[in-house]
Amino acid sequence: MTLNSTYRTRAAGLLVALGSFVPHFAMAQRPSGAERFVGNWTGTLSLPAARLRLALAVARDAGAGLTGEMVSLDQGNAKIPAQLTIRGDTLVVTMPMIQGSYTAVITTMSDTLRGTFTQGAAMPLDMTRGAALPVIKRPQEPVAPFPYQARDVSIESVAGVRLAGTLLLPAGNGPFPAVVLVTGSGPQDRNEELVGHKPFLVIADYLARHGIASLRYDDRGTAQSTGNFAAGTSADFANDAESAVRFLRRQPGIAPGRVGIMGHSEGGMIAPLVAARSKDVAFIVLLAGPGIPGDSLLLLQSALISTAGGMPPAMVKRISDINRQLYDAIKAARDSADAAERVAEVYRPILASQPADEQALGSSQLAAATTQLMTPWMRFFIPYDPQPALRRIRVPVLAIGGSLDLQVPPNENLSAIGAALKSAGNTDYRTVILPGLNHLFQAATTGMPTEYATISETFSPVALDIIGVWINERFGKQKK
Repeated sequence: MTLNSTYRTRAAGLLVALGSFVPHFAMAQRPSGAERFVGNWTGTLSLPAARLRLALAVARDAGAGLTGEMVSLDQGNAKIPAQLTIRGDTLVVTMPMIQGSYTAVITTMSDTLRGTFTQGAAMPLDMTRGAALPVIKRPQEPVAPFPYQARDVSIESVAGVRLAGTLLLPAGNGPFPAVVLVTGSGPQDRNEELVGHKPFLVIADYLARHGIASLRYDDRGTAQSTGNFAAGTSADFANDAESAVRFLRRQPGIAPGRVGIMGHSEGGMIAPLVAARSKDVAFIVLLAGPGIPGDSLLLLQSALISTAGGMPPAMVKRISDINRQLYDAIKAARDSADAAERVAEVYRPILASQPADEQALGSSQLAAATTQLMTPWMRFFIPYDPQPALRRIRVPVLAIGGSLDLQVPPNENLSAIGAALKSAGNTDYRTVILPGLNHLFQAATTGMPTEYATISETFSPVALDIIGVWINERFGKQKK
């Protein structure tokens, strides 16, 4: 039984942690005959609740080896770095980033790879030689020339963390209202790029064309920013966001008293953390931000996505019950060692009840789940309650969510956000549920994360208009 939570990876049932890939090729030795493997290979992996198309791109390197990467076509051509080893007619593809592998034998005609994909569980995967990989079109991505200024910047955060970012300034002299854009969970670049979409690029472009400056940055330890992302928690990322606010307030053309934070998903939890303690934040915009405790959100998210994916109700309940025990174990733990032991105690009777021939697989899944639960991020997020920070917010707040959001469901979270702000005596807040939009604010059909990459729209124009109008009504250039 594996941990069925998806807040960290943004997508349920998918093989890869979205937004965490840095495309590159890894070298491996090439024995004689390795040229048979050169080319693009495609196949479809059958998962319990979905089918996932994968491609394997294999090429010669500058020396005597092969380079390769696995590409998840249904996740916006997300690229997974791979190490290739060839043993006669067998190709072994190792992917440390996702703790997975693919082992296949090439056929006599060299047109098919017949093999097994392993990531926790082993699944059959045959791949056939094909043409070039498909190019994904995202019509909302802005194209030059741009009617605004763009400037690359460097922001000093805490010791050892330098954030690389981009500042957009609208045309004209200013001073302009401005927002710091804070990404969702997982290591994200300044565009919050995932599944072939660049939401923050689209948002920043829209804001600049409507008189609002913005600063977006690569998460610590990601792309061009320094630091260690894996060791960070939401509290650490809040320090980075606060540093970005201070930086933005000092820039020429920016109205320092009209600088806010716009956060998506986890970023919608970080924005109130900063605003509750800093007088530098003039407003916050929460895009699918959580309003309920972390463990409650993970349980709700898991149940909704599993149900939408066709999982039987009894299995949904069983997974929910197990996850609840795991989260309670994390919340009760004194330290990481105590947490690991408590998690193991939850899993022991589960493993013991499995058939003997399945216990080895169960043990490996336990190890993977324990590793995920033991991360600093998870140990912070599971017990975190956003309510205390929200109850300290006195500045204007816009909180929006999509009616089809299965990751941060709008009814439960927006009602909790509104209740907290009301109890704080905040008189300038607005919560909006936008019909037909998913977690990424795309016009969707089911809201399932498996849809994200297949939708051409990156960010709903309706949502963009609501954000732009709300900010300009309160903090537009004409405001003093």
